[in-house]
This record gives sequence, structure tokens and C-alpha cells, in this order.
Amino acid sequence: MYKEHLSSLEQVKKINLKDKKLLIPKMHPFGAPLLAASFQAFGVDGIVMDTYKGLELGKEYTSSKECFPCQVTLGDVLLFLEKEKNRLGKNFNPSEYVYFMPESDGPCRFGMYNKFHRIVLDSIPEYSDVQISYLSTLDSYDTEGILPKEDASKFKRLAYVTTLVADVFDRILWRVRPYEREKGSCERLIKEYLWEFTRLISQRGRELPFSSMFKMLSQMAKKAKKLIDPNIPRRPQIGIVGEIYLRSHPESNQDIIKKIESLGGEVVNASLGEWLNFVTFEARRKLKREMKKYLHQKRWRSLKNSFKAWLAKDIEARYQKMRQGQVYSAVTKYLDIHVDHEIEELEKKLENKSIYSFEVGTEACLSIAGAITYIQENFHGIVNVFPFTCMPSTICSAILKPILRQRHIPYIDAPYDGTIQPNREIALRTFMYQVRLRQTQLSSI
Repeated sequence: MYKEHLSSLEQVKKINLKDKKLLIPKMHPFGAPLLAASFQAFGVDGIVMDTYKGLELGKEYTSSKECFPCQVTLGDVLLFLEKEKNRLGKNFNPSEYVYFMPESDGPCRFGMYNKFHRIVLDSIPEYSDVQISYLSTLDSYDTEGILPKEDASKFKRLAYVTTLVADVFDRILWRVRPYEREKGSCERLIKEYLWEFTRLISQRGRELPFSSMFKMLSQMAKKAKKLIDPNIPRRPQIGIVGEIYLRSHPESNQDIIKKIESLGGEVVNASLGEWLNFVTFEARRKLKREMKKYLHQKRWRSLKNSFKAWLAKDIEARYQKMRQGQVYSAVTKYLDIHVDHEIEELEKKLENKSIYSFEVGTEACLSIAGAITYIQENFHGIVNVFPFTCMPSTICSAILKPILRQRHIPYIDAPYDGTIQPNREIALRTFMYQVRLRQTQLSSI
């Protein structure tokens, strides 16, 4: 059995996606369809799977010791394949499907999802020929291997910008929805533009039509601003940090953003783009360490290769910063959404205060620094959203709680494992009461 599993694990690799149906988990309501459209632009049949409807299947094949997103995503793919098998009958060919599950290095369990999912699929004879492909933080999500070399760089640039677009969709929604003249109007606007963007990207994405995308973002921002009732006073600002899947996936976090809004808050959640920028930042850091080592060892050839790799990552980081500025400025000139944090600034905040080190890695770096930055920007409370037993978020909680308590800043942990916690409602209401008190105190200063 061990040897069989070892052989199966070797099949979790970058796969040429030509003529395949790529099954994409819906981690983010806007990011997933935009990513699927980006794949479609390069001839890959990207399909966004329904999410959270197969949770019982996911739990059936897990022990509950796994990270909660592992159960959710496993349930998503098992339910999709079950429906396809029932729909197609004898024509169901599992080898036509590729399940897309990225990974990260380091201590987080996320790096093991696709390996575990491979074992589960191999244990079900009908699905053992379904392949699994991935992108990894180890090579900064390099797309060469899943796409032809001539397309890989273009796709990566397109996917990065569409990720930023998804972030901006979120931030327009969070800025406008609590202040709408007509309830539901902003969600309808977002839905309309999501359709327009997916069509543009799937049809013209290979051309990298960024000017058209920025123009559409500006149009959306103009329309969104008109939906705001200026007579509604500004609500207290709540910053969300935490594990990227749980904080981005409304079904898994039981729609915590809408819940906070219903209790009188305005929310800003950490972005997807922040994570991509962090991955590039970490790659540069790793290459700097390598260069110092090779210089000390006088390994000149290795030093030269590391420098070339560092230079490529530095160019990538500058490109990301440029595109991020363009995406956000297309909106902020019409609507005052919250602009994303820069990774370098987040690191400086931690270093200057000797709170935590980016050398440790994991999302804890971003969450701790992000929470502190929210407070410096006069946010009124912090929510830490994460899977139950998540190590980086537990670290984040242990560090943030005493710091924020000392400053009398409302803070709440929101762990999730798929169950309904009866005290969650009371805890959030208490938190929001404290937040409103802090807003009153700050406004009187």
C-alpha cells in the first residue's frame, strides 16, 4: 500500500493542460472565475467547481485532523466527479480531467493537500485516472510545465492582474454595500462586471488587454459610487487577517463579512494579491541568502546563477508593484477603496517594533503586520479568521492578543471547522459593541 501511494504521489506534478478539463476549486467568488477565464484564453478548458456542497463527502474521506480547507476542496472535487460520472455514464473518462491544487512549502499543511487528495482519488477506482496538477511557492508559481514555454510568461502576467481585479471587486463591494441606497444594488453591479471581465479575458486574454481592463474598472467604480447614500454616516472599520482560504471563502467562514456588516461594521479583508507579492518577496529573500553564502564560500558560478535568478525576481516584483498601482488607481480616482499593503512596509513595521520576523515565514508574517497596519490606519477592530488548529494563525493570535489588549483595541479570533458554534453570534455582537465604543473614543479625540 505504501509503495502504491508513493507511486501515486509522484503523479502530483505539473501537467501539460492542453485538451484537458481543468477543475478549479472556488476559493474566492471572483478570483476563481477570473482564473478560469485566464486559462481559457490560452486554450485550457478551465472549469470552476461548485463549492461547499460536497462537504459531507470531504469529511467521509478525512479524519477531521486535516486542515478544514482540505476537507472542503476534497469534497468539491469528489462531488463534481460524481456528478460528471452520473451525467456522462459510459462516456465518463476520468483521464480527461485535471484537478488543480496549488501548494506551498514550509510547515503549513496546505503543502500536503494535493498529496492527500491524490491518495483519496487513487482509493476510488473510478477516479484513479484523474490527474492532479499544481503551482508551487517553491518556484514562485512558475507556470512553465502546465503551459507551453511561449505562453507561460504571458499567462502568469495575466493571472496576476486578474487576481488584483478580483481584489478590487471585493473592495468595491465592501466599501459600497454597507451604504447602499438600494439593498443588493452593488452585488448586482459586481455580478454584471464579473461577467464582462470573464468574457473579455477568455476571448482576448492572450493579448494582455490591460488598458481595456483598467477602463472597465474605472467605469465600475464610477457606477458604484453613485450607489452610495451620502446621508449614511461612516461605520467603524474592521480589518480581517488570517489564513488565505478561510478568509476568502464565504461559505467556509459562514459569511462573516456580511455578518459584521449586518452588525454595523465596514470590513476590509486581506487580499489575494498580498499573498502573491509575499511569495515573490520571499523568493528574493531566499536568493539573497544564497548569494551571501556563495560569496563567503567563493563559489563564483553559483553566485552568478543566484544573482541572475535574484535579478529576474526583482524585475517581477517591480512589475507586480507597477500593475498593482495601475489597478488600484483605476478605481481610487473615483471611489475611496482601501489600497493594498506593500510587503516591504509590512516587514519594516515588524522589524522596527521587534514583534516578529519575516525570517520565520508563513502567513503569520502578513497577519501580524497587517493587523498592526490596520490599527495605524485608525481601524477600530481586528478579526483573525482561520481553520481550527491552523498553526500560523494560532501564532498570530498568540502575538496579537496581548499587543492589542494593551492598546485597548477590540480583537476576536474566528476559527472554523464546518460546525455552527452557538456562541459565535454573541461573541461577534460583543466585539462590535466594543468596536463602536472605540469609534466614539477616536472621534472625540
